[in-house]
Amino acid sequence: MIGSDANWLRVRWRIEGSQQLVVPPFSGKGRADGLWETTCFELFLKPEGQSAYVELNLSPSERWNAYDFEAYRWGMAERPFPREPECTMRLGSTFAIFDAAIPIGGLPQTECAMGMSAVIEEQGGVKSYWALAHPEGAPDFHSPACFTATLPAPGAA
Repeated sequence: MIGSDANWLRVRWRIEGSQQLVVPPFSGKGRADGLWETTCFELFLKPEGQSAYVELNLSPSERWNAYDFEAYRWGMAERPFPREPECTMRLGSTFAIFDAAIPIGGLPQTECAMGMSAVIEEQGGVKSYWALAHPEGAPDFHSPACFTATLPAPGAA
């Protein structure tokens, strides 16, 4: 997380060794499903003491989506958002930076456990799954084991 103000939460992912990175081309802003099938950046937020959580998918193509879940991988519904997130991908010679500005009005208005993750696709169809923490076994970004950071309530010091 980079920071926040009254209107935006700013988050950043840095990808090291990005020479083979597949970057989805710009496809116009708007919601889309299945973004995780290629390079995609994800943010999970679970309000304190609840089983419900929010999933945000952000693509270098500038497509995005947000979902509410009532509990672990159950009760998925598209989450209303006041406006679209702003996403920027910058490529260096050996690393890439993905920045997102997410409208605060679309996020839970309380302190949340937070998981940051990424699906990285490389040339040749090789995919890897990155998170602040993983559960044992196969990667599962929805797992409570991935919610290792804390996002303060909007406006909290």
